[in-house]
Amino acid sequence: MHAVSYEDGGSERLLGPELPLVLRDRAPRVTVVGDPILDSWWRGRTERMSREAPAPVVEVFERRHVPGGAANTAVNLAALGARVGLVGVAGDDEAGRMLRGLLVAAGVDVTGLVLAPEVRTTTKVRIVGGEQILLRLDEGTDGPPTAEVRDRAVQTSTALLRRSDAVVVCDYGSGPSPALLRTLLRERPPLLVVDAHDPAPWAEVSPDLVTPNARETFRLLGRPVPLSARVDAVRDAAAELVSRTGAEQVVVTLDAEGAVLLDRTGVLHRTTARPVLDKQATGAGDTFVAALTLARAGGAELSVALELAQAAADVVVHRSGTSVCTADDLADHLGRTKERVLPAAELALRVQAGRDAGRRVVLTNGCFDVLHRGHTTSLAQAARLGDLLVVAVNSDDSVRRLKGPQRPINTAADRAGVLAALSCVDYVTVFETDTPIPLLELLQPDVYAKGGDYTPEMMAETAVVRAYGGEVRILDFVPAHSTTDVVTRIRSMAPEA
Repeated sequence: MHAVSYEDGGSERLLGPELPLVLRDRAPRVTVVGDPILDSWWRGRTERMSREAPAPVVEVFERRHVPGGAANTAVNLAALGARVGLVGVAGDDEAGRMLRGLLVAAGVDVTGLVLAPEVRTTTKVRIVGGEQILLRLDEGTDGPPTAEVRDRAVQTSTALLRRSDAVVVCDYGSGPSPALLRTLLRERPPLLVVDAHDPAPWAEVSPDLVTPNARETFRLLGRPVPLSARVDAVRDAAAELVSRTGAEQVVVTLDAEGAVLLDRTGVLHRTTARPVLDKQATGAGDTFVAALTLARAGGAELSVALELAQAAADVVVHRSGTSVCTADDLADHLGRTKERVLPAAELALRVQAGRDAGRRVVLTNGCFDVLHRGHTTSLAQAARLGDLLVVAVNSDDSVRRLKGPQRPINTAADRAGVLAALSCVDYVTVFETDTPIPLLELLQPDVYAKGGDYTPEMMAETAVVRAYGGEVRILDFVPAHSTTDVVTRIRSMAPEA
């Protein structure tokens, strides 16, 4: 479950695996502008080497063609539930017509896709033998289509752009065309997301979000990609990144290290990826941008949208080839987080197994009634204190004793589901007592972390933790973010009976 703020109703609801389905029902209008590609995957058996050269012979038994690049972003948006249009240029050739047909079959509006005779469609053919990509063949026009051709696509799509709830720019080297810049400056969409190899040329239109990967980020900064501590390097360069991109906020994707949300002040939120060794997955970045845009256009808070984007990317990275994540896929993925909500006895076994494997265990606790940025910031910070984060949630009766008869707003099961869906959280458990002291005595975590509105001296738990040799850490305080404030704001917006 996740906290989602809906602009049209001014209300805030908690949703779990059903969140992607709700966003699908809302069906925001999203227009993707950028460079479409036709991805092809040829699979076969490799059981012998060629006599002509030291190369494996691939006996092809499957040829699969799918939209790639900006087209992949568009079909992911459609699969997640958006009403999608694509603005771009492909060739008036067999590959271009095939790409157009695939987009139409996926439910994408292609009125803005220009098939130009002077352009050769960009294609990427991957030859796969067994479980290994052996070769990639790239074809297409040398260099991007001319600005005139791209302007033609934009000019045919004015109505599509004008009625969009969000516009996603997928720029893989073409750069902005004059007509697109004029359109975005004249008729700014409610949400503008730029996913570009080089975000700098798009600073003129002041995007709401830019989403560079690590290589793009450090190239923009004029620095080599560090081999380690990349999150620290990104954090230190936050103000410079925002300035150079002209964006309100920057999301840097770090592959196996997840994603980092930045503004001028530093890191606002960080996700944790669930990487795999299989290198055949392609286009997870397109899926990430699609889910991030849809969730944000659908009203989700940015930290929640980022978690959904990470979850969608995790779905496709576990698949082979260029894949899409549907709303049902994402709901199913989030639903499996229930496996991380455990009773104390089973949790103790998991924690001990983690400790035996050399993992540093961190525990934090709270009511977590309505998830907000203060919670997600503190949880991400707690996760960085160790290798395994356990979140203990007060039961409904415990919350009532602590907060009064009107609380909790959401049940313990719902609150635990919210937390289990966060990428930084490993396990969640519900406890019945007013303090987590019995749980601390059972689990004996290496670190007990508590929010910045406490001090160690204020807590009865401190003596217990220190007695078994544990460490008490106070997390940074996030001002102006509390469940009580959120509930008060919601109730103030509710119409009188």
